[in-house]
Amino acid sequence: MIFALIVGASVGSAAGYLGSIMVSKHMALVGDALSHVALPGLALGILFNFNPFVGAFALLAATAVATWQIQKSTSLPMESIIGVLFVLALAIGILITPQVELYEALFGNISAVTLYDSIIAAVVSVAVIFVTRAIYDKIVLSMISKELAVSSRIKVDQIQLVYLLLVATIVAVGIKEVGTLLVGAVVIVPAVAARIASKTLRTYSLLSLVFGIVSATFGVVVSNYLGVPAGPMVVIIGAVIFAAGLGLSLFYPRIQKRVEIIQPTLKESEKELEPTK
Repeated sequence: MIFALIVGASVGSAAGYLGSIMVSKHMALVGDALSHVALPGLALGILFNFNPFVGAFALLAATAVATWQIQKSTSLPMESIIGVLFVLALAIGILITPQVELYEALFGNISAVTLYDSIIAAVVSVAVIFVTRAIYDKIVLSMISKELAVSSRIKVDQIQLVYLLLVATIVAVGIKEVGTLLVGAVVIVPAVAARIASKTLRTYSLLSLVFGIVSATFGVVVSNYLGVPAGPMVVIIGAVIFAAGLGLSLFYPRIQKRVEIIQPTLKESEKELEPTK
């Protein structure tokens, strides 16, 4: 279970941090759709006896580059391009994945992770976080104004490609934990939850990372205790964090407003009770 927790915390932190950009760019569905593209890569690895996750990453990276190139060459939005590639990859993956291996490919099997898997996950996740941090401000500036970013000598298209490759990398690593069907949620859900609770961009990115760790580790622990797959439980824990944040955001202003109403009343009552001089 220690190895599973290491993989969960590593992937959760990097996925959450990447997700803060994805949600800000209104690309949440892109992250979910991109994750399904890994399925044919996994299937090829199983069929031809090489590491399935190498196949998954190769196909994810190729899809990221193809998406970037098509978007750059046409006026099609990224969501549309990813949508077409997603359904095509999912259809091919289901057809060629052996039936016995299909469930694990779709939902993951974190109980099977080894020391080697945990080391790879930790190293890759740290690298993804550092690279993301290096380009974070540039991506944010390009979201605010692409023209301003270009005038600041930021290579917007190249930065976009790097970001897509980072997403592809962490999705490939995260497949072992939650599978191709749910790994997109590991990127999206913590960031959405953090968005509700954040007032600044710095807090938002940090909370996305923290919520990613919490949802992944708690999901692994609870799934181990209940004897259920880790993938769905990780997503459920993330959704619970989101629901809690949403509830606080809805009720806190009302409580604060009541306090603001009550406080002057209490002060007036205190003045009335004060002895007159």
